[in-house]
Amino acid sequence: MAFLADSFARVKPSATIAVTNKARELKAAGRDVIGLGAGEPDFDTPKNIKQAAIKAITDGKTKYTAVDGIPELKQAIVDKFARENGLTYIPAEITVGTGGKQVLYNALMATLNPGDEVLVPAPYWVSYPDMVLLGGGTPKAVETKIENGFNVTPEALEAAITPKTKWLIFNSPSNPSGAAYTRAELAAIAKVLLKHPQVWVMTDDMYEHLVYDGFEFTTIAQVEPALKDRTLTVNGVSKVYAMTGWRIGYAGGPTALIKAMAKIQSQSTSNPCSVSQWAAVEALTGTQDFIPKNAEIFKGRRDLVVSMLNQARGLSCPTPEGAFYVYPSCAELIGKTTAKGKKIETDEDFVTALLEEEGVAVVQGSAFGLGPNFRISYATSNEALEEACTRIQRFCGNIG
Repeated sequence: MAFLADSFARVKPSATIAVTNKARELKAAGRDVIGLGAGEPDFDTPKNIKQAAIKAITDGKTKYTAVDGIPELKQAIVDKFARENGLTYIPAEITVGTGGKQVLYNALMATLNPGDEVLVPAPYWVSYPDMVLLGGGTPKAVETKIENGFNVTPEALEAAITPKTKWLIFNSPSNPSGAAYTRAELAAIAKVLLKHPQVWVMTDDMYEHLVYDGFEFTTIAQVEPALKDRTLTVNGVSKVYAMTGWRIGYAGGPTALIKAMAKIQSQSTSNPCSVSQWAAVEALTGTQDFIPKNAEIFKGRRDLVVSMLNQARGLSCPTPEGAFYVYPSCAELIGKTTAKGKKIETDEDFVTALLEEEGVAVVQGSAFGLGPNFRISYATSNEALEEACTRIQRFCGNIG
């Protein structure tokens, strides 16, 4: 339509949301569909957090708040960064947004000029490149390899940096691959970044507490303090606290950047939901006992899915270090034909046929910038995962 902005034409709808919506539509039509597309824990929000929200309502804490967060939540975030990440911030260096996505978007909108490049290791969360485009910048994928565990190498990062590079968006553990970076790997990445002072780092730590097999999570400003003054450390309560619908994300960074982000937010959404902010205070300051218990459940699901997918003909599924996703390769099945005669030319063909023929909804790897792969979210019950993987095994076994 002629009246729409030119930038709109460059942006794609979220593939993960599209798959989730398609699965819902098919279920509503009576189809037996197992949806493994949504990145959302199936656990309920802990009771103490819900009670804090109810108390906020009954206490009348339902008015406008400061644009980028109530003081109590900012202080809780300051304390969280110090306690868990060894990072020292003051409240003026903290921002709170309507989910981590808004925090990332605000930062890009506040800093990008036409021609600025943003490096995004692939596979990447589907929204990163499109947010860069909306901000007027140019996303530049930095491809990773399955044999490197989908982690970007210092050599690949060095080769991708140009004088136009403004940001590196860094996600560990990763959505969609579940890959996480060790302290040594982060130190090697930091060594490259120290040579290029024009490059800022946006580190998305949303899955920080969902790591397995004794993996030690660290964030890049923690590993290399010299980068702290040009790092935006982004996190939120959505995943680990099972608060996806509450929409609270936050970040710590240099005061000038935080102020600019608040200015953007003041002219878009204004403050995040007041009740959700008080719930987030309780999430960050209340009991954390359930976190390792939930992580152990996720680990069991991961092991189930990885084992079953690696028994499927033509699939290869690495074991991720964190998050609640796996990112198997279906490269061996490209060019073959399904039991119902569908030719598989791409990973999108694979996931479309899997949904149509077996009722399993997953997301194609091409949406994340690296294929032929697909992403499975194992944030659902063992029973659903076992049935879904059985169907995937059957689907792959009948491809010829």
